[in-house]
Amino acid sequence: MAGFEGTKWASKQGRFRLKDKEFVMNPADDKVFAISRSIHYGLFLAFEGIRYFAHKENGHLQLIFANLDKNLDRFRRSMSYNLSKSQQIWLPERSELEKLIQDYFSHPEMIPFVEEMAGMGAQGYLRPFTVDEAMSIGVTFPEDPAIRLATCRYDRYLGEPFTGVVIPHLVRAVGVNGTGCLKLGVNYLMSVKAVDAAKSIEPTAGAALFLDDRPDKVIGERTLSEWDSSCCLFAFADGSVVKIPEHSLILPSVTINGICAILREQGVNVVERHIKYGELVERNNKGELVAVCSIGTAGILNRAERLIFVDADQNRIAEHHVNKGHGLYEQLGQARQTYWDIFRGLVLPAAGIELKHLNLT
Repeated sequence: MAGFEGTKWASKQGRFRLKDKEFVMNPADDKVFAISRSIHYGLFLAFEGIRYFAHKENGHLQLIFANLDKNLDRFRRSMSYNLSKSQQIWLPERSELEKLIQDYFSHPEMIPFVEEMAGMGAQGYLRPFTVDEAMSIGVTFPEDPAIRLATCRYDRYLGEPFTGVVIPHLVRAVGVNGTGCLKLGVNYLMSVKAVDAAKSIEPTAGAALFLDDRPDKVIGERTLSEWDSSCCLFAFADGSVVKIPEHSLILPSVTINGICAILREQGVNVVERHIKYGELVERNNKGELVAVCSIGTAGILNRAERLIFVDADQNRIAEHHVNKGHGLYEQLGQARQTYWDIFRGLVLPAAGIELKHLNLT
C-alpha cells in the first residue's frame, strides 16, 4: 500500500532449525536452496511481522514489544498448518520463540545495530519467516523446516493519503481451507493481484478491499473482510467505530486490538460486528461514513483518502471521501500516535495492551 522512509536492515539474520533446535547467525544475504518446497510450492512458507522499540534503561539495552505473545501464537498457528501430524512435535513453544528472538538480538554481531536504533528512537520491525532448508522438488511436508529472523529499522511509514478500491471479483482466501486467518505467503499473491486489479479501475489506487469468499451471493449481501495486506476499521458519523470479528477469513491483527483498546479509553464506541457491502455503500451515500482505516504492524493506522465502490461487474457506483472535519478523524490519528508512544514509554498502556521487555545487555 505504501513505502518506507529511512529503512536500514541489520547485517545479520538468525537461523533456527526446528528438528535439532540449532541456532546460528548468518549474513543478511544468506542463501536458501533454489530447489526447495518453500520456493516452488509455498510449503512451510509462513511469516510474522512484529513491531518493537529499542532503548537504554539504566545503561542496559532493552527491547519493548506490545502483545508479543499474540504475535508468537499467530506465528505458531501458521507453522503448525504447514507441518504434518507427526511433525507437530517440532513446533516450537511460545517460550522457545521468545528465547530465539532474545538470542538473535543479544548476539554480539547485532548489538551495534540495536545500539544505533536506541540512539535514534527509530521504529523497529522484526520479520521471522520459515523455509524448508532441504533440496527437494517433492510435493510433501518439509524435510528440514527452519525459522529465519531478519530485522530493520525505519524512520517513517508513508501511508497517508491513499486511495482504495473494493475488489469483489477476487477472493483473498477460502474460509473452509482455514488459511485466511494465517500469515502465509500463499495469501499474499492474491493481495498483489488485487492491488493490480484496483489500479485498472483507479490508476492512483494503492490498496484493494476484499469481500468475503462468497462470489455466488448478491454483492450487496456479501460482507467486508480485509484490505490486501492489512485489517480494516470503519468509522461512522454516529461516533462508532466498527471492527470486523476475527474469523476464518480475517488475520487476527495484533495492532488492531491495541488500537481498539486505545479508542475505547478515548471514549469511542467500538463495535465488533460484520458489515455487509450493501450497508457500507448505503451509509456512505447518506454521508455517514467518516473514514475507512487500514491497520497493520508497520503503519499502525492509515485513513483512506478515497474508497471507490464498484458493482459485481467492476463498474464504479460510488466514492467515499474521508471526512476530516469529524471528531473521529482526529481521534483515529491520536490513537495511532498513542500506540507508538506506548512502546516508547511515553504513555501508560491501554487495557489489553501488555508490554514485554527483553533485556539484551
